[in-house]
Amino acid sequence: MSDPVLSLSGIYKAYNKGKPGEVAVLKGVDLAITPGEVVALVAPSGAGKSTLLHIAGLLDTADTGDVAIGGAVMSGRSDRKRTEARRRDVGFVYQFHHLLPEFSALENIVLPQLANGVAQAAAEARARDLLTRVGIDHRADHRPAALSGGEQQRVAVCRALANKPKLLLADEPTGNLDPATSDRVFDALMVLTRETGLAALIATHNLELAGRMDRVLHLQDGRLV
Repeated sequence: MSDPVLSLSGIYKAYNKGKPGEVAVLKGVDLAITPGEVVALVAPSGAGKSTLLHIAGLLDTADTGDVAIGGAVMSGRSDRKRTEARRRDVGFVYQFHHLLPEFSALENIVLPQLANGVAQAAAEARARDLLTRVGIDHRADHRPAALSGGEQQRVAVCRALANKPKLLLADEPTGNLDPATSDRVFDALMVLTRETGLAALIATHNLELAGRMDRVLHLQDGRLV
């Protein structure tokens, strides 16, 4: 069996910690995801799934417990080292695409690569390849306002994968779309995940989509079941 891309061990997170009204959101979460595995995270609103994704993606820190990405434990690392690891190893997709409105679809995928030191020509070639894989290469020169909701979200998926991360984290990536468009975006996400062999943790309310993933985990009372 391959070593985990993402490993969470004993993750505990509370708000107002140590104060009256402390609320424990995560109560000892353990999780391991291997390369090429797509895992669904299902939970009602307010149950802590976004908090879990933010901790897994190094955007937040747990009160106790360890996060390891690609076998490298992140606990105790400086903010700079965590930022470097996040930029290099993690891709994010959110419910709303958050594309830069003044740039084209292609440019939105090129920019994060340039920030990582990739040459312009190589970054554009990578962006066009990703857009082709999700079926919207013919929309490469269009700005977000000229794209449909499903096209915008497919661009967001491509942007998340532009720097070839080890781990993809998605928070309700189809939650703002109609069922048919949701299917197209999910299919594109699955194709890219399978082809690149990265690990993916996808939070969703859509039980039908969750059932098409490799595993379904439910976050209940701060624990995964």
